[in-house]
Amino acid sequence: MATEIQQVPLKTIDGKDATLGDYAGKVLLLVNVASKCGLTPQYEGLEKLYTDYKAKGVEVLGFPANNFREQEPGSDEEIATFCTTNYGVDFPMFAKISVKGDDQHPLYQKLTSEYPSAFFKDNVFKDRLEGFGLKQDKPSDVFWNFEKFLVAKDGTVAGRFAPDIAPTDPIITDAIDKELAK
Repeated sequence: MATEIQQVPLKTIDGKDATLGDYAGKVLLLVNVASKCGLTPQYEGLEKLYTDYKAKGVEVLGFPANNFREQEPGSDEEIATFCTTNYGVDFPMFAKISVKGDDQHPLYQKLTSEYPSAFFKDNVFKDRLEGFGLKQDKPSDVFWNFEKFLVAKDGTVAGRFAPDIAPTDPIITDAIDKELAK
């Protein structure tokens, strides 16, 4: 039986209907991405993770969002071209959504309610953003671009990682390996 998260209607970046249920039985890493962020080079790590883990049953799923200082201003077509041209992105990308606020997409409503806080290695990144006046309105809010949610094979949320933790960091790969072993 599909979980609520797996039933949320989505659109792929090229406009096709989808759900996370399309990836049932796989471990998923969902990431809110942006093209004009200091963390945008994480696309390289996300693609490496996807390449290294796809055959093991892992999917990396990108969700463009323009919630943070308008760092994802482009259309879905422009975003797709940017990702392919600049980072060779081959992992599935979805239509631009809102990951926080009054217009928060239902997927991110469910992700943040099931796993209300991200793991931070330390508070340096968080403190730096707060120093720029950027704070979470609610404790469960996505903090910034490139926050990562780990979804287990059964569709439950198994982890949430701060934006500054690189996709290939052992904190994330160990969590993925743990989920794959279940």
